[in-house]
Amino acid sequence: MNIATPGNTAELLRSHGLSARKKYGQNFLVDRSILEKIVDAAGVGAEDTVLEIGPGLGAMTQLLSERAKRVIAVEIDKQLAGLLKESLADCDNLTIFNEDILKWDAAGYARSEGIESYRVVANLPYYITTPILLSLLEGEAPLSGITVMVQKEVADRMQAGPGTKDYGALSLAVQYRAKASVVCTVPPSCFLPRPAVDSAVIRLDVYPEPPVSCRDPERMRRLIRAAFNQRRKTLANALSADPVLNISRESVQHALKEMGLDELIRGERLSLEEYAKLSDVLK
Repeated sequence: MNIATPGNTAELLRSHGLSARKKYGQNFLVDRSILEKIVDAAGVGAEDTVLEIGPGLGAMTQLLSERAKRVIAVEIDKQLAGLLKESLADCDNLTIFNEDILKWDAAGYARSEGIESYRVVANLPYYITTPILLSLLEGEAPLSGITVMVQKEVADRMQAGPGTKDYGALSLAVQYRAKASVVCTVPPSCFLPRPAVDSAVIRLDVYPEPPVSCRDPERMRRLIRAAFNQRRKTLANALSADPVLNISRESVQHALKEMGLDELIRGERLSLEEYAKLSDVLK
């Protein structure tokens, strides 16, 4: 059964007494050509272990299981997880977890199962897209690539550069781990129910090594988060206000001066390379 049509998706939900749940941000893709485009863009091959986040009704899960060595699907909705176990019982390379992806230990599972890397593929729930992406990019789970459907404005933020309105902590987290490219944009008509915004499929090619050198990446990430938590403040004021960093405004101003930057500069003006250098100078 081709689940990815409006009629078949509606019938599958009806026959199981289900409906899209707003609390989980459920918008089911009902255009098979988009699903195929996502899987193609992800470059899933016969030796890959795929981590699918929020498989929903399993329309994309079917395609992934046909191409990958193994598929790990993490679904927070208990009812949908049960439906998937029933409807995809013949996919012997599929493991389904009824878990919250933000709490599920992807790194620990990879170690216990001898998984060298995950290729992440997902139609992400829009209400927690950024936390999911940050947990993947900043976590310890081994990744070979990420291809996800996100809200178009999130895709814009992921590619934004210094000084632009979309530039932020997510932009820098992406730049530190991967090269981002938009595969396609997707209108609301491709979903059931229809979201109120346009969507985009974005592919992140994970770097073997980060493009910038930094002695303490976690400290750099903390600097970035502090800078954009109060982005309208000067960088010196924003960083000195962070209780975890425990650095003075004068220390930040001195570091900026040493780097040849304006002491009153805001965090949105610094590049990834400059944040890496600032972290090392402050250290």
